Amino acid sequence: MKKIILASGSPRRKELLTQIGVRFEVQKAEGEEIITSSVPTEVVKELSLQKAQEVAAKYDGDIVIGADTVVAAEGQILGKPRDKEDAMRMLRILQGKEHEVITGVAVLLKEQQKVINFAEVTKVHVFPMTEAQMEAYVESGEPMDKAGSYGIQGKFAAYVSGIEGDYNNVVGLPIGRLYQEVLAAGVDILGKME
Repeated sequence: MKKIILASGSPRRKELLTQIGVRFEVQKAEGEEIITSSVPTEVVKELSLQKAQEVAAKYDGDIVIGADTVVAAEGQILGKPRDKEDAMRMLRILQGKEHEVITGVAVLLKEQQKVINFAEVTKVHVFPMTEAQMEAYVESGEPMDKAGSYGIQGKFAAYVSGIEGDYNNVVGLPIGRLYQEVLAAGVDILGKME
């Protein structure tokens, strides 16, 4: 059995890997994030790779998976909010419009000496929201640990008018593409080797 490590403390990423039957352990990357690009797809690819490499250097795993998700709107990258005011600022940008959720994934395959690194983009459409609706959502506490200040799988679902692309990508990990990319490299993370 291959030792698979998820280099993320995200409960949503853990749920998605568990959902498809992957056996893994969690070792959260703690290093400083160094960004050298302003292009959202390149930023998340870079950060996911940094996380996977950091964890691979500290722990012995056959497969290490790193991921990073950002929300991009109006030419800005919206990460996790610093505080309630920052969460409101982001929600004002997102409400009534379309934005992109971009997740970068890096998979280090030790035995194959391969690195898989890609970004998945999903468009999310949000209904118009009133100040009172945004304030109530921020007060719920839900947006505080999420890129773009919202979780599609939580209370914010009431304001999502539609998506174009992978729903799981918006949750935090494009699990289908992750599985297919690793499978194409000759590794079945569900336990079998090709």
